[in-house]
Amino acid sequence: MIVVPAIDIIDGKVVRLSEGDYSRKTSYFSDPVEVAKRFEDGGLGHLHLVDLDGAKSGEPKNLDVLERICLKTELKVDFGGGIKSLASLRSVFDCGAEEANLGSVAAKDRESVLSWIESYGSRLILSADARDGKIAISGWMESTELDVLDFIDSYYRSGIKKVVSTDIAKDGMLLGPSFDLYRMIMERSPGIEIVSSGGVRGREDLEKLSSMGIGYAIVGKAFYENRITIEEMAEVEGAC
Repeated sequence: MIVVPAIDIIDGKVVRLSEGDYSRKTSYFSDPVEVAKRFEDGGLGHLHLVDLDGAKSGEPKNLDVLERICLKTELKVDFGGGIKSLASLRSVFDCGAEEANLGSVAAKDRESVLSWIESYGSRLILSADARDGKIAISGWMESTELDVLDFIDSYYRSGIKKVVSTDIAKDGMLLGPSFDLYRMIMERSPGIEIVSSGGVRGREDLEKLSSMGIGYAIVGKAFYENRITIEEMAEVEGAC
């Protein structure tokens, strides 16, 4: 299993939200590049970079942060937040991202996303974040009636190979990952690569996710609240 540390950005700084609520923000570091370098120096090779300003506004706002991280580290960065057009998708890749997360646009503009799959294939990750089993978009501020399992399966059948899925009620709450949700995704869409996101409390959660067959696990607040170290994340990655 690959352990993917997360950096969430507001106004160029590293923050974490609780349950996706922008009014419940905790700031941690002023320089995301230094944090990214710490992850790399500790033996990790991937990074999940979320532009929360972009997710809220509908257009990437922190591409300069993405570009600086990609220039100063060798991390494989997946970027999300505000990608709603082909121009913004290309900008994300031009700034050095390895992969791009598509959430709101996948819920609202399926035709465009299907055309992007033809061009970019495995570089695209479907973001399927749910509240009470329904997809939420626009920085989780907007609810939809899209069933999370139907949403994922429809894109899996259309060529998406990887999905990052979060139970919003668990994100930033240190309540444990959405094990049941991931089991249901695996049963409904066997073969899709699942990136777990939200709720990881420490090493045991990562080991359990790995034992389930989850290929990727994002770690955010557990690191920032000193529940797990970079060294432990690297050890789990090496052992699983």
